[in-house]
Amino acid sequence: MNEDDIRLFHEAIGALSGEIRPLLHERVTYRPPRPSARPRQRELDTERIVHDMLSDYDPGELEHGEVLLYLRDGVSRQVLRKLRRGQYSVGAVLDLHGHTVDEARAALAAFLNQQRTGPHRCVRIIHGKGYHSPTGQGKLKRLLNRWLPQREDVLAFCSARPMDGGTGAVYVLLKR
Repeated sequence: MNEDDIRLFHEAIGALSGEIRPLLHERVTYRPPRPSARPRQRELDTERIVHDMLSDYDPGELEHGEVLLYLRDGVSRQVLRKLRRGQYSVGAVLDLHGHTVDEARAALAAFLNQQRTGPHRCVRIIHGKGYHSPTGQGKLKRLLNRWLPQREDVLAFCSARPMDGGTGAVYVLLKR
C-alpha cells in the first residue's frame, strides 16, 4: 500500500464515522455469545424417542366403518364399556384433519404430553374418515390404532359416539 491509498482509506472512513482514533490495544479478542442453557440434546433425544415409539408399522387395512377398540392389560373391561358409552367427560380435543403423517405424529405426541400434566383424563382425537384421501381410506385412523397402544399413558381408546364423530374420532383414556 502506498501513502495515497492510506490517505484515501482514512478519508473514506472519516466521512462515515466522523473521527478516526487509533485502537488502545493492538489485539482485539472476539468472544462469541454464550449458548442458551436450554438442554437441546435432551430435547432432540426425546423427540427421537417419540418418533421411534410411534412407528408407521401397519398391521393391516381398516375399513371406513370399522370401530377402534383398545384396552391395556390389567385395566378393567368396565372402563372400556364406560368409555364407549361416553360416560367420561371429554376435556380436550385434537383435530388432525389435513395433517400429514409426520405433522400428525408430532401433534399427537405434543397433545398427549400436555394432557398428561393437565386435569383431563379423557380426550377426543379427530382423525377423519379418509373420504377425501386419494385411496378413499383413512391413513391417520390406521396409524392412531398403532401409535396409541405404544404410549404408556394411554389406558384405553375406542371410536367415538356418532354425535362426536363416530368412526372418524376416538376417545382416549389417559393415566392420571
